[in-house]
Amino acid sequence: MATFYDSISPDLQEWIEQQHIFFVASAPLNAEGHVNLSPKGLDCFRVLGTNRVAYLDLTGSGNETSAHLAENGRITFMFCSFDRAPRITRLFGRGETILPGDEGWDGLVGHFPAGYEGVRQIISAEIYQAQTSCGFAVPFMQFAGEREALLNWAASKGETAIAHYQNEKNTVSLDGLTAPLAREG
Repeated sequence: MATFYDSISPDLQEWIEQQHIFFVASAPLNAEGHVNLSPKGLDCFRVLGTNRVAYLDLTGSGNETSAHLAENGRITFMFCSFDRAPRITRLFGRGETILPGDEGWDGLVGHFPAGYEGVRQIISAEIYQAQTSCGFAVPFMQFAGEREALLNWAASKGETAIAHYQNEKNTVSLDGLTAPLAREG
């Protein structure tokens, strides 16, 4: 049975912070467009208040979330427990992309670990509803550690090549929407 909340309670925040993976979903307004659902790991998600969250977004193969947020702002985060008591949590919100150099960047970036290679942006969202549900069908799995492949890839590229990659691969969504981008290569 699902339960809905108007905000993120301290116990829900504590549970969210214990999860090793989260999923972010967004979609364009066009009904023919692609719904994006991406898994995220590493230590990059923060609950900043009872109705505000953010995650540090690293360079990836696409930039769908940012493009969708620029168009319509809709975003959903999902967390699920794979190891202890079953639980799924969804956070429904309105988000925005904060780029390096934007107003608000300096106030947010300090919430995340320093030194991640390939940082692209911060996705910030105002949460208007949280939902918990049972998660009884989510399998048990053990956390074996973080993958460092993305960080190693970004480190091997270097800052100039990352900027070029972002300009080439991260400026337009699958559906042709423009994604904001801070750096130029």
